[in-house]
Amino acid sequence: MSGAQAYDPYNPFNDDAQKEQSEQPSNKNLHNLQNTLQETAGIMRNNIEAINQRGEVLEDIDTRANDLSTNAKLFNRSANQVRKDMWKKNLKLKLCLAAVIFILLVVIIVPIAIHFSN
Repeated sequence: MSGAQAYDPYNPFNDDAQKEQSEQPSNKNLHNLQNTLQETAGIMRNNIEAINQRGEVLEDIDTRANDLSTNAKLFNRSANQVRKDMWKKNLKLKLCLAAVIFILLVVIIVPIAIHFSN
């Protein structure tokens, strides 16, 4: 071990230049592998975050779909009630019109029939 070099706990082969040179490509490979693992872990974190956001969006869409379905059923009931009410009004109008026509015919025909019978 040379006295000029300080001890480096991360590099146990400081004193042996030959071992350091033989370990250097291995350290580079290890460093590259660690970088690749860190990048992959970052991508996986991003993917998990995207999945969580997608899940939240899907839950929101599901909630909106349920609300829309409920509103559609309510609208359908209201529309049917309005249709029935309008049918009843239309029927009343037709019956009133028929009654008026019948009364007019009676008012016109009865005096004529009485006049001809005398």
